[in-house]
Amino acid sequence: MNTLLADKLCSFEDYLQYDDGSANRYELVNGKLEVMNPPRLEHFLIARFLEKALESEINRKSLEWICFKDAGIRTGPQKSRLADICVVTLEQAQELSQKSLVFQTPPLLVVEVVSPESVNRDYRYKRSEYAAAEIVEYWIVDPILNQLSLLRLEEGFYEETILTASQPIASQFFPELTLTVDQVLAAGNLGA
Repeated sequence: MNTLLADKLCSFEDYLQYDDGSANRYELVNGKLEVMNPPRLEHFLIARFLEKALESEINRKSLEWICFKDAGIRTGPQKSRLADICVVTLEQAQELSQKSLVFQTPPLLVVEVVSPESVNRDYRYKRSEYAAAEIVEYWIVDPILNQLSLLRLEEGFYEETILTASQPIASQFFPELTLTVDQVLAAGNLGA
């Protein structure tokens, strides 16, 4: 695929095949490729902590689900977002065998960790796109505001619950998960 495509409109199919030879990660937004910044250390540590916690719960419950970091999610005809974490069924994952890791059916759960440069993207754009894509549960982990927004899809819109401090995360997909917002945010510190 030609690197000139980065400056032109591209189809979803072009996006799936795009490789400019760099380590850059891209989202497709209205047919345009947008470079995603590498995560900050705190962002990476929180995402890694949550990925391990969710995988552990999936294994403990022997669920036929799988957890991915940095997987793509198609959110429109010419839109695809990279999720910090998403949980999908094993069947959804198997559908992508030998293909680009971009889910075209809605994951069960998506988690985004807010960075200073991603505030609007995570709270505004991804929120509306994930609702339109019918992603049932979306968590926005915000180390800037020291909170977690738990969003559940109700009649096409997200109902939001803001959690802080020692409040537990009450996931409909992980009802026995025993994590508090403080535990999640503390994972962003190397000393935690």
